[in-house]
Amino acid sequence: MVQVTDYRQAGFDSLSDELQWRGLIAQHTDETRLYETLNGKPISFYAGFDPTAPSLHIGNLVQLINMRHLQAAGHRPYALVGGATGLIGDPRESGERTLNPAETVERWVERLRDQIGRFLSSDGDNAVQYVNNLDWTGKMSVIDFLRDVGKNFRLGTMLNKDIVARRLNSDEGISFTEFSYQVLQGNDFLHLFDSHGCVLELGGNDQWGNLVSGLDLIHKVRGENVSVMTSPIITDAQGKKFGKSEGGAIWLDATMLSPYRFYQFWFNQPDDQVIRLLKYFTFLPKSEIEQLEAEVSEDPGARHAQRTLAWEVTSFVHGEHATQQAIDAASALFGRGADLREIDADTLEASLEGVRVPSTDGSEPDFAKAATGERIVEAAVSAGLFASVSQARKIITSGGMYVNNARVEDTDAELGVKDFLQGGFAVIRRGKKTIGAVRLQG
Repeated sequence: MVQVTDYRQAGFDSLSDELQWRGLIAQHTDETRLYETLNGKPISFYAGFDPTAPSLHIGNLVQLINMRHLQAAGHRPYALVGGATGLIGDPRESGERTLNPAETVERWVERLRDQIGRFLSSDGDNAVQYVNNLDWTGKMSVIDFLRDVGKNFRLGTMLNKDIVARRLNSDEGISFTEFSYQVLQGNDFLHLFDSHGCVLELGGNDQWGNLVSGLDLIHKVRGENVSVMTSPIITDAQGKKFGKSEGGAIWLDATMLSPYRFYQFWFNQPDDQVIRLLKYFTFLPKSEIEQLEAEVSEDPGARHAQRTLAWEVTSFVHGEHATQQAIDAASALFGRGADLREIDADTLEASLEGVRVPSTDGSEPDFAKAATGERIVEAAVSAGLFASVSQARKIITSGGMYVNNARVEDTDAELGVKDFLQGGFAVIRRGKKTIGAVRLQG
């Protein structure tokens, strides 16, 4: 696990100073009260995570990092996994969410709780505590909900919330189900204020309207002032939501996105974004990030900042062993560093993702297949490295073809059982930079 330091070790005079410098505060309520809350004696705070998928993604990671900063400073975190709100779903920019079966949501609640436990400390006086809003919301009747909670919300205020107003003006409109989400979230804050003394709620900037509904409810029914703080919605250089790739979100679950691909996502960040991301997603001290910023300016080709970013974030999410495997796989493919035989099957397959070949039947691209006893030149053609067997023979004659980084000397050499690595792969390289692969037939 990456070492998590508190604000003093990171070179700051207060927790609020660090969060501001890192850009982790987007909006907040009363500034004086918030800063007193962050920098004063330990308080209880919470952030909510809805189980609308079987894994969290890097958008959620921003909240977890903010929670860990507060926990490192001595505050007590409550992680709410929304078994109730997950059955409904908060409003999106467009279209209603798919309502998942209750059994699916229940299963995802447990998965998310296990994930959160990897990022927040479970030890000490301020160990993370887990709560599920289904435990209190599920006990309420419709009449109880309308009388005890709903009566405290004014329709005009609810309609003016940004996301609601946009949906009302869209073609699809908004259902009462999603419209009621802000009432449920407001009631969560009230419940955690009453039962656990939570006086601060964290969330993403797109959740601002829902967050302040709880603050307003507590002030109205308890006469107390609490605080709300949001983190920014992180976007890339083109203004697109950060972490949204062609295949979807950048998941934190290794079975949904391999540590290798996760590492490569961070390593491939551009120079003009990497320092900002180091501030958001790592716990490195200010002095080290400033040194990396100077190195980006002086020697951008070294990509030391990107390597640091990829190592720190991947280690925090997947652990140091998986991160080192991802690094070793990237170098081993080209005959540098680790032996390909030392790379585990999942990491090796992920590192070869880009060498799948188009299918002939219109299905998804897949790895070319080969059998033991098949000539290497034929396997190389199947893997898309050459247009013909004769071309492959010429490259072997000139000393430019490798199988698992061992140079092929014989133009009629065949693939043997020992040539297939973990996962049944044989890695074929043309020259120094062009990689292909075949998977053992059957």
